[in-house]
Amino acid sequence: MTPEIAIMGHPNEGKSSVLSTLAEDDSVRVSPTPGETTRCRTFPVVIDGREVLRFTDTPGFQNPARVLSMLQGMAGDSGNIIRRFREQVKNIPELSDDRELLLPVERGAGIIYVVDGSRPVRNVDREEMEILRLTGRPRMAIINCKDQGERYLQEWKDEFRKAFNSNRVFNAHRATYAERILLLTALQSIDQDWQPVLGQVITAFQRDWTARNRATADHIIAMLNDCLRYRLTVDAGDQSAAGRREEELVRQFNQNLAEIEKRTHQQIRSLYRHHIFDYRLPPRSILREDLFNDRTWQVLGLSKKQLAIIGGIGGAAVGVGLDAAHAGLSMGVYAALGGAIGALGALLGGETISANASIMGIKLGGQQLQIGPVNSINLLFVLLNRALLFYSHTINWAHGRRDYDTGGAAEGPAPDQMGFTRNWSPGRIRICTAYFRGLQQDGGNDALRRESDLRQLLEEVLLEISQRE
Repeated sequence: MTPEIAIMGHPNEGKSSVLSTLAEDDSVRVSPTPGETTRCRTFPVVIDGREVLRFTDTPGFQNPARVLSMLQGMAGDSGNIIRRFREQVKNIPELSDDRELLLPVERGAGIIYVVDGSRPVRNVDREEMEILRLTGRPRMAIINCKDQGERYLQEWKDEFRKAFNSNRVFNAHRATYAERILLLTALQSIDQDWQPVLGQVITAFQRDWTARNRATADHIIAMLNDCLRYRLTVDAGDQSAAGRREEELVRQFNQNLAEIEKRTHQQIRSLYRHHIFDYRLPPRSILREDLFNDRTWQVLGLSKKQLAIIGGIGGAAVGVGLDAAHAGLSMGVYAALGGAIGALGALLGGETISANASIMGIKLGGQQLQIGPVNSINLLFVLLNRALLFYSHTINWAHGRRDYDTGGAAEGPAPDQMGFTRNWSPGRIRICTAYFRGLQQDGGNDALRRESDLRQLLEEVLLEISQRE
């Protein structure tokens, strides 16, 4: 039998937000209007085609004092008092919401009770807690801090110890993946009989997450392959139109690489089940900048120290010298094109020049003008850092969050003003360099091995990012 967890509590305390975040389902209706949920709705968690857990959203308590009085009158009788209560009140309209919210409890669901920890405990809360205690079902309390205030946390915890097996602080709007796993793990403690099945659920969640990280690594590598091997060819035209053709070629090249990156980010977003709603990046996020913006390359490109490491490897990447000449602050494709555009007149004039003589590999063959593939390894690190930052923001935007139109900033552990790779060890930098060299040499078993090494590195990094609280 699939375990079921009912999300219960007072209206407008964040029940639907908690459910949406735990179930990774952004289709859950979340509204600031109290009483929006009037019927129980179940959200299955499906992994590998199998339902491993189900969460049920419930209406909020409407008449807890009356419900408690009736349950206390039945407490001395044998049998399921929740079933008898629901049968007794089925024709009482004013208790319809209270009857509905106890439906999953009647069929054996465990309970997560959600409260807003930014306010003090009230008598009505104590009545609700006592109702849930009388159900006899395994139950956990969640303090959903809608703001960061902790003034009443201890008061809530003291009350919870009287009626619940376990309690946790959990901000449904800010919860990271690591915090969601910790909450699911804590559910194991609410009842000994639940430990084996919830242990299987947690294992399934973790296995599924590993598979999604592996797919993310594949998408990132496919993007790197496409962008770093990409070349664009157009008719050179007459020499009088050379400048215009140069600009068109560079603009189209930039746009096409940006589209490849955008497609990859959309694939990553889909993997982590953000289907219906969009989310917002922090106002000053580097991801808001264009891929070929100067600041993007300055923040996410190689540092001076890393340039020295790569230079010491020996011929690993053409173009490092030019980057170093810019004090390690790559100016994106436009700066990389400095030598290329300067040499274009000679190219059109018939002088021969190697494809590697320019960072971007602009060359002339007959009447064809070609740009790419890129010969600067800096682009690899810019693309890689942007993908890792996008991944971090995606997995840490809770599905229960809805402040899309208020300029809300996605909060999480991502060091958004500095690329992830800035703190990488020389060993990790060498793996990237070897991969880039393999692309330049174009093929062979050695290139496949280097790609495999990069994939393994990416999977390690993605796991590190997702385990941060």
